[in-house]
Amino acid sequence: MRNRIKILPENLANKIAAGEVVQRPESVVKELLENSIDAGAKNIELIVKQAGKSLIQVCDDGSGMTEEDAILCIQKHATSKISSLEDLESIKTLGFRGEALSSIAAVSQVEIKTETREEEIGTLIKIEREGEVYKSKISTAKGTCVSVKNLFYNTPARRKFLKTDTTELKHIIDTFNRIALANPKISFKFYNNDDLVFDYKDGTLEDRISQIFADNMMDALIKVEELTEFISLYGFIGKPSIFRKSKGEQFLYLNGRYVVNKNINHAVFNAFENVLEKGDYPFFVLFLVIDPSKVDVNIHPSKLEVKFDDEKDIYNFVLSVIRKTIASYDLVPTMSFNNPLESEIESKLKFDPFVTSRRNDFSDRPDYSKKMDFVTNEDIELVFGNLTNEIAKSNEIPLQQVDEYFTQKETEQNIDDTETEQEKGFIIQLHNKYILCQIKSGLMIVDQHVAHERILYEKALSRMDSNLPLSQQLLFPIKVDIDPARLELLRELNPYLEKLGFQLKFKSSNRLIIEGVPEDIKSGSEERILREIVDEFQINYKEKKLEQKDNIAKSFSCKTAIKSGDKLSENEMRILIDQLFGTSMPYVCPHGRPVLIKISLNEFDKRFGRT
Repeated sequence: MRNRIKILPENLANKIAAGEVVQRPESVVKELLENSIDAGAKNIELIVKQAGKSLIQVCDDGSGMTEEDAILCIQKHATSKISSLEDLESIKTLGFRGEALSSIAAVSQVEIKTETREEEIGTLIKIEREGEVYKSKISTAKGTCVSVKNLFYNTPARRKFLKTDTTELKHIIDTFNRIALANPKISFKFYNNDDLVFDYKDGTLEDRISQIFADNMMDALIKVEELTEFISLYGFIGKPSIFRKSKGEQFLYLNGRYVVNKNINHAVFNAFENVLEKGDYPFFVLFLVIDPSKVDVNIHPSKLEVKFDDEKDIYNFVLSVIRKTIASYDLVPTMSFNNPLESEIESKLKFDPFVTSRRNDFSDRPDYSKKMDFVTNEDIELVFGNLTNEIAKSNEIPLQQVDEYFTQKETEQNIDDTETEQEKGFIIQLHNKYILCQIKSGLMIVDQHVAHERILYEKALSRMDSNLPLSQQLLFPIKVDIDPARLELLRELNPYLEKLGFQLKFKSSNRLIIEGVPEDIKSGSEERILREIVDEFQINYKEKKLEQKDNIAKSFSCKTAIKSGDKLSENEMRILIDQLFGTSMPYVCPHGRPVLIKISLNEFDKRFGRT
């Protein structure tokens, strides 16, 4: 019987191995650009023809190679980046496997011109066919220039499966920009069929972002920076107004290398909480710096995947840093008129993402807290109807007397009426639905229902975490007849409900007694709100698969909040605004709906022809 297992010929084995490294023209571009960066280049040029199928050329002014190194660099597993197992466990360069040039040479015709800074004459290496190496001495520029011609000429099946020139060129451009973004101190040029497409001058990360995306892109971004001894994160994240409906503008770099990691992406997404609607993707350019010995980038030849020693710690670090960053900026979306001088069809309100934000600058918000430092917790409870009518306390102030109470307090403090009004600015309610208030830049509009939802949602989460329920006892407990299915669900959710302030007693398979409720529930609405919370919980579970704690908080806040159509006094509105801006995410309600917007005075001036 003849043996069926054979050792593959070297040229065939090389072609198979090349398939892992060189999948398309973009793969060649990536490997050559990374080699130039590792060589310390300050200027790099990329030239492609026919989307890289006929020519890919990368020239740099890096360290260059001697003749011996130039010959070795095309051999399999030849590299200057590592020399021991210890080096592999602490990789600091982009390339290290020693596979790229040998794999490229196995499926194309390669020409290398190189000269070191110390030598007066350079080296030319040509590989027309695999295994046939031509070398000579030439006069060439300092650095290295690698030309890859006729990619996959000897593997026609691979060439056949390449996409159109437009598609392949897009992949090349994406990789070129990803690498250029990570190396702003290097100048990059990109020629497509002899046309200069990109010319990126060296500069700062901010400069490079503006070069790649838009001149005013930095106005749509906020800065991230958390530098520690063990792990650092810096870069930029986009404001909610530039969220995209497609992937592709999330740039994550680990120790300078572009990587793909779903967990870290999820940490960024999660930090934006409900600002992200379904299908939205945030823009970010983030650089994670970790001890190289704590990560493994040697998972796949493409080096895009990465494993961390402690993925959970990295996730929590990124999540907390992005959350803190978001909380440090005023991200209220600004509306602007589109083409205000053109026809009404063309003139529409739109979000303007290009409004500069500065860290910890919240001056463009209504701020009533300074004028209302005499407001007590009892006042706030009264304003939102938190006390039941059945409970009588000697220090209570009836709701109808709240306005007189505030007026008296102001008089006692000798506040000048004119000066106070100038400080406060106006605040009015529009159709018992929206709150309009004056801010430094113009006008802020707040949806009263979702604003209160946000306040109650965060309060509910805090109560469940602290396990310190605040409940108001009912003078007359309420008997509730309810179907067995809802009753069983209430039994299951009762531990969370108790933390919120509900006190329920289960009497039979279809009856319970409400003995106490959270302070946020108005008298007379206890039974209705409890039923609505259960219904909302079931809807959220079926449609959104929310975990119980978050679902309870969202259901509670939605059904307990003041409604669209509820009339509010001026003091109620002011307290609502203050409490809203005391939350961690005042921009959206727990379900993702926007809470507030701004319209600048400049936009009004444009509309009325004042500019």
